Amino acid sequence: MKKQLVLASAAVLATLSIGAYAQNIAIVNGKAVPKARVEALAQQVARSGRPITPEVEAQIKEEVIAREIFMQEAQKRGLDASDDYKVQIELARQTILIRALFADYEAKNPITDADVKAEYDKFAAANGGKEYHARHILVETEAQANDVLAKLKKGGKFEDLAKKISKDPGSGANGGDLDWAAPGNFVKEFSDAMVALKKGETTAAPVKSQFGYHIIRLDDVREAQLPKIEEVKPQIMQQMQQQRMAAFQQEMRAKAKVE
Repeated sequence: MKKQLVLASAAVLATLSIGAYAQNIAIVNGKAVPKARVEALAQQVARSGRPITPEVEAQIKEEVIAREIFMQEAQKRGLDASDDYKVQIELARQTILIRALFADYEAKNPITDADVKAEYDKFAAANGGKEYHARHILVETEAQANDVLAKLKKGGKFEDLAKKISKDPGSGANGGDLDWAAPGNFVKEFSDAMVALKKGETTAAPVKSQFGYHIIRLDDVREAQLPKIEEVKPQIMQQMQQQRMAAFQQEMRAKAKVE
């Protein structure tokens, strides 16, 4: 009977031991290292885009065990009682909780397809209409501008004059080319003169703006070429999430009593 009890106890202890090792990856100096630490670290690695291969999993396991060894040594030396350690722990705790708060807010306030479409429609309304492909030559004085007009009337080539004379470094080197753009992209004096032109026409007189005097030629007009909603959906979602998060943070700040 006594032998049977001893054998039964041994079997129970063996079962408990197997269960403990099933939940832990190792026992370091008598302290269990839970498997959950490996799983958490593996998730961090996976989020960085690195695949979790058997080799990587083994490295993660060794890393977790090494951390436990080093942590035990630090505790043995009393480093966990220092003020700096306590401050760092508090900062880490705050960071984790704040991250969890923001993740919880995003999960409970998802950006829907309807939200994206509404935002896209506003973008399309603001950026729709016509686009103009124009060129210009920018000079400092009205006299210089009139001289450019005189040269154009004598057969001077607009692109060549822009390269030689225009003080706009961006477009001058490209023959005055401003590419396709909506009128709202330009200062009012420029856009008003540009939209009044017909395709192929050049302004009959210099156009004054805060930048100087412009000679403008309109090369073409078309309906605005907007990207499809599918092409900009990720950017719209990211922008909306940032806006909502900023509003959420501002709301909490406004409600908080800070003395």
